[in-house]
Amino acid sequence: MRVGMLAPMQVELDPIVQKLGLRASDDGSQHRGRAGSHEVVAVLTNIGMAPGAAAARALLEIGVDHVMIVGIAGGIDPGRLAIGHVIEPERVIDRAAGRAYVAVPVGGRVLAGTISCGDDLITDPAALAAMSAAGVDALDMETAAIAAVCESAGCAWSAYRAISDFAGEGIVSDAIFALTNADGSADPDALARYLAEDPTPLEVLGRLARDTGIATAAAADAAIAACHVL
Repeated sequence: MRVGMLAPMQVELDPIVQKLGLRASDDGSQHRGRAGSHEVVAVLTNIGMAPGAAAARALLEIGVDHVMIVGIAGGIDPGRLAIGHVIEPERVIDRAAGRAYVAVPVGGRVLAGTISCGDDLITDPAALAAMSAAGVDALDMETAAIAAVCESAGCAWSAYRAISDFAGEGIVSDAIFALTNADGSADPDALARYLAEDPTPLEVLGRLARDTGIATAAAADAAIAACHVL
């Protein structure tokens, strides 16, 4: 079986590559290796619904039997989930399209939870409270778009998203998000200008980096464990 792993950001892809010892293709667009008896192809998608869908289509053209979406998510309620908690969602929602997609359980693993997906950064407390009341656990910017491509092609998919921050805390604000390149890396010039104007976010950025590291490692571990029982 060939398993495709899609990671939206470089920091999400790196733990997968390191933990599985994957080798990069000549052009660096793919990383290949094995997890147990299965071949693995890991690919960076970049941030957003459209890049996620495009990467999924390209991966399916290679030919994979199962797609795993691996990365981080913003939690809705810090009272329910902790930093590093991995959600293997039963359902993901495309907010813009108003559609839901149901994941395929892997090796008898129990899927639970709902992730809401879209390109907009949601930090409004009222909107988040409404989502929580509707059973949404976390937010991300790619999973539903990838799920849509997989379902249209008849390819099984599952997701492994670990909590890196909480949307209501505003740690990932519009200002912070504007400093981010398509692959999730920081724009150094923009970051320097931002901190020159106000150095106080430096502590917040340090906390975000630490918690993102915890979450990306946890998500990679969960996906690799699932891969072994496919």
